[in-house]
Amino acid sequence: MDSSTNYDWSKKSILIADDELHNYIILEKALRKTNIKIFHAENGEQAVNIFKENPDINVILMDIRMPEMGGLEATKFIRTVSRNIPIIAFTAFALSDDEAIALEFGCDDYISKPVRPEYLVKKIAEHINK
Repeated sequence: MDSSTNYDWSKKSILIADDELHNYIILEKALRKTNIKIFHAENGEQAVNIFKENPDINVILMDIRMPEMGGLEATKFIRTVSRNIPIIAFTAFALSDDEAIALEFGCDDYISKPVRPEYLVKKIAEHINK
């Protein structure tokens, strides 16, 4: 049984910032049963703009390396607007100091790709239900 069936996030929303469409599709599928409202940004600049237009978003899943504006720069900007929004860094380029750098830039947590859907939902639950 998929662990996402345990969650009803129909009154919650997430911003997924990832420039790779196939990653977004996998994430959307993993979250579908939670009924969460999903916003999608393909780069950091879009992520910042979507968050500014939708400040009630409950959690952000932020790819670190994206075109135009990277995830760390976007996180730094979003932190000037809101210290409270949980931001989870999400990257395929898991280098030894990536996690420390992401946390230093204001991310609350860190997940490396690829990730099991159950683990992803569990990590989001830790932050969305605070």
